Amino acid sequence: MRLVILGCGRSGSTLALMLASAGHDVTLIDRNPDTVRRRIGERPDIRVVLGNGLDHDILTKARVSEADAFFALTRGDNTNLMAAQIVQRRYNVQRAVAKVADPMRADAYRKMGLYVINASALIAGMSMDWLL
Repeated sequence: MRLVILGCGRSGSTLALMLASAGHDVTLIDRNPDTVRRRIGERPDIRVVLGNGLDHDILTKARVSEADAFFALTRGDNTNLMAAQIVQRRYNVQRAVAKVADPMRADAYRKMGLYVINASALIAGMSMDWLL
C-alpha cells in the first residue's frame, strides 16, 4: 500500500518504520530535518518530504492523491484534524486518520465522520479490558 504520514514524532516515526519494514510504500512529511534524522535515520525505504503538511505543494510533492491512507500524527490536534479533512475532501483519500489528544474533540469529529485516534481512550479501554 502507498501511505503518507504527517509528523515524525514518536507515533509517526514508529508507524513509518513498522510499515516500511512490512514492505509498504511510505512517505513521511515533517518540518524538521533533524527530527527526521534522529527518529528514522537514513532509510531508503521511507520517502521524506520536508515542509508544512497543510500546504498544497507539500501534499502534492508527497503524492497524497495516490495514497491508500493518510495519517495525521503531529502533536497538534488542530493540525491533525485540518490535515485529515483536507486530504479526505480535496484529495479524495477516504482512509484519513487524525490523532487527537482531547477526548471530547475526538468524539465530536468522530461523529462528523472522521476517523480519529485518541490515546487516552485507547489506554483507558485497554486498561479496563486488562482489569476485567
